[in-house]
Amino acid sequence: MVAAGLVRPGGALILDGGTTALAVARALPADIACTVITHSPTIATALLDHPQAELFLLGGRVFKHSAVTCGAAAVEAAQNISADLCLLGVTGVHPEAGLTTGDAEEAAMKRALSARAADTYILASSEKTDTASRFRVLPLQDVSGLITDADPHDTVIEQLMALGVDVLVAD
Repeated sequence: MVAAGLVRPGGALILDGGTTALAVARALPADIACTVITHSPTIATALLDHPQAELFLLGGRVFKHSAVTCGAAAVEAAQNISADLCLLGVTGVHPEAGLTTGDAEEAAMKRALSARAADTYILASSEKTDTASRFRVLPLQDVSGLITDADPHDTVIEQLMALGVDVLVAD
């Protein structure tokens, strides 16, 4: 998996919640020695069988729809961590609207997580491209790249690349 390959031994990773992030967690080598910071109890649980991975679970109000923490306590906790890499999921990737999600507090949490990483890559399956949800997470220029299973010759993907977005095609 392309996203899991970006995680370096000895590095620190901020891993968002959601189904794509869970697939990344499951794709990490069982013996990888790294630090994983997440606001998703589901992600933390999936990594319990990685004995050399140090896990940090950020607390706060649980947003049940996505099974992640958000709100003031979670954002404050996120402001006190740092990482090499952040892998974020979004519900919309649009050439004009940027990166979006359906909940304002979740959008704020994603911004807080991204701000604490040297590089942020967006995890978005093909059905999330060319869509926009109500709340902006980040503008396209604020991320290092997009990891997607969309066809690289898709019109929207070509538009994103023309805007300078580094697109990594997932297998």
